[in-house]
Amino acid sequence: MKLEDIGFYTLSDKRAKESSGTSPMWRCELILLDSCNFKCPYCRGLKGDCQGIMPTETAEEVLQNWIQDGLQNIRFSGGEPTLYPQLDDLVYMCYRARVKRVALSTNGSADFSRYKELYVRGVNDFSISLDACCAGKCKTMTGVDMFEKITDNIKKLSALTYVTIGLVVTKDNIDTVKDTVVFASNLGVADIRIIPAAQNNELKLSLEDIPQNIIDKHPILRYRVNRALNNMPVRGITFCDSHRCSLVQDDSVVAGSHHYPCVIYLREGGKPIGKISRNMRKERLEWASRTDIQNDPICKSNCLDVCVAYNNFLK
Repeated sequence: MKLEDIGFYTLSDKRAKESSGTSPMWRCELILLDSCNFKCPYCRGLKGDCQGIMPTETAEEVLQNWIQDGLQNIRFSGGEPTLYPQLDDLVYMCYRARVKRVALSTNGSADFSRYKELYVRGVNDFSISLDACCAGKCKTMTGVDMFEKITDNIKKLSALTYVTIGLVVTKDNIDTVKDTVVFASNLGVADIRIIPAAQNNELKLSLEDIPQNIIDKHPILRYRVNRALNNMPVRGITFCDSHRCSLVQDDSVVAGSHHYPCVIYLREGGKPIGKISRNMRKERLEWASRTDIQNDPICKSNCLDVCVAYNNFLK
């Protein structure tokens, strides 16, 4: 299987073969703030230094460092990044620098006019949370009553540009996964990312009845469904997988005043690699060379299947 078959535009055989300490920064994520207007029961928020709002000067410094290293794809996230006052300026900074993909992870609750402004400024990838297919279940999963607004935004944005939805699967919505997938597909989204809150045997059962024509339309969905139906893990590293994380060579996540191995590592409470500086790239290469991810408890238990596949490509 080629890495391109997974469906994420940031993963490719060519990238894996050419990744090094001097190759372009391929995917970077900037976490701008921890505040959010939703109260999702599965969200544990950000911890320690990552809490609060990132000063604009810091955000611009980080972006400039990445741009100097040939930044290809950027993702702004949080918290809810549309609450960040200077988001438009940061997006436009990336657009002016000719960053290929400017992505926004959002809960979909802003006014459509706000998303349209960000699209005009340069956002060409919207990743929107959708954990339910009806208003009642949506309120359970988000703590707010905004189902119609969120789904209307998804439909309108899908007509403009690349849109994916992230479906977090927990005990509260596992019984409606199939219906949510079908509903999201009918909204016109490009792809559907199923994200289990934790590994569980029920995930396979919840995916078995998704219509094949829906699966075939969405590469990322197809990859994850096929793995689940073949009893392959979505999270975690097995003994036969790579001992090294090659992604950190040209991938980065910044929150607060530090950079982290990946967003999962950050959200699971892992220690940062180092502080924001021009030495971040060098520090990431050193972390990759000295860290056996088979012996790191966060990587061992939580690494996602797509990241494992990338690292195994170079094994």
